[in-house]
Amino acid sequence: MEILIFIAVIVALIVVHEFGHFVAAKISGMRVDEFGLGYPPRVLVIGKVGETEYTLNWLPFGGFVKIYGEDPSTTTAQTRLATGQAVDPRAFSSKNRFLQALVLVAGVAMNLLFAYALITGALIAGTPRALSDNEIAVAKNVELAVANVLPGSPADEAGLLPGDVILSAEDGHNLLSETSPSAFTKFVSEGGFNKTITLSIRHGSGEEKTIFVRPEAGVISTDPSRYALGVEVATIGVAPLSLDSAIVEGARITWGATVLTAVGLWHFFYGIFTLSADLSQVAGPVGIAGVVGSASLQGAGYLLSIMAIISINLALINLIPVPALDGGRLLFVIIESIIRRPINVRIAQSINAIGFLFLILLMLVVTANDIFKIVS
Repeated sequence: MEILIFIAVIVALIVVHEFGHFVAAKISGMRVDEFGLGYPPRVLVIGKVGETEYTLNWLPFGGFVKIYGEDPSTTTAQTRLATGQAVDPRAFSSKNRFLQALVLVAGVAMNLLFAYALITGALIAGTPRALSDNEIAVAKNVELAVANVLPGSPADEAGLLPGDVILSAEDGHNLLSETSPSAFTKFVSEGGFNKTITLSIRHGSGEEKTIFVRPEAGVISTDPSRYALGVEVATIGVAPLSLDSAIVEGARITWGATVLTAVGLWHFFYGIFTLSADLSQVAGPVGIAGVVGSASLQGAGYLLSIMAIISINLALINLIPVPALDGGRLLFVIIESIIRRPINVRIAQSINAIGFLFLILLMLVVTANDIFKIVS
């Protein structure tokens, strides 16, 4: 069942991406020969509207859009002159560079819009998030989570990590009875010197453990007299939002997630080219399938949130200027607009082949890493 959900998620995200290319090509006046669900070989033609065939194909892992003139090997000016063919004004290669770039980035834009819609839907359905004090009383699955740990602080030395959930806290005399950040701060600071706090925590991996930590003065530079652990906490829980609130909050979360994803991808690919990338922190198809399957068991909000994160990753990865991706093709368009002539077909095909091999190799390495983590 988890595999079927994973396939459905991937198909939805890729079809949305291709639909962006499709709409932009139609608006730009380009000829779209085919919009396919799945990958060839073809099963059947669902229908034909105008010049565009809508097809169902055997390999159910996404979809594609076939825009006439997008393949430079058959539609460049050199090829047309050599064969005596007339220039088709509706070919991709016949349109100006701005329209070509618009079609290429439309898939990315559609994935980001889809992520926004998914996050908004997750907020309406209810998904774990940071809660305000007013929401705590009406929320479900309320927990106190670690948002940040100050390096060198008592919390850092005790092994607390961002993402840990504080299940309970007691100091031998008192027990933390509320899950608000203000209550936790007050609990830690009261008593001052020579106080040891016992924390029961759950790591992100699900492991539960007990740690002992002693608050110290001078940890917080803005309030040096207060005893603290050097940890920032937030109350998280499930509290559905109204439609208008979800629309606003969804935009904020989508933007934040996009920025964080972009920074993470930058560091990852920089690490690849400097041979310092940590592949253990990256999930491939096998790892993603497991995450999607687990999220589907926890409710619609969880699944929509995971789909949104994958959609944002798909959008930004496609913008990377690597041949065989939209970003690589966009780079070709920019170069052609600068040199004012098409890039030589053989050079373009060779660069695309190298880029494709690089992507396949990267996918194989990440997938092998997924399998190794499961086996070990």
